[in-house]
Amino acid sequence: MCASCRRRRPKRELLRVVRTPAGWELDPSGKRPGRGAYVCPDDPACREEKKLRRWAGAGAAALATALDAYLGGENGEGAHLSAGQRTGNGKQGADGAPGHDGGGI
Repeated sequence: MCASCRRRRPKRELLRVVRTPAGWELDPSGKRPGRGAYVCPDDPACREEKKLRRWAGAGAAALATALDAYLGGENGEGAHLSAGQRTGNGKQGADGAPGHDGGGI
């Protein structure tokens, strides 16, 4: 779930940030130790300082700047994300989830 907009998405579609003693840092691999949170990489509204401040506190301004620099500014099309972390814009399945056909077992 995105910590900014509270929208539920598959984990691979979100960008992880980790709390370190130095502050919040980006974790594109998703494997660094520490307290983590996830944000939508394709939604510029999720990178606004005001929304980040809800959960990142005083480090929100630096985190917003780092997210904008990493994701490519305002439109943030995910140009710098690895293939496993690009957001899915494919067809939606029967239950509305991307890439899920809604089938049974």
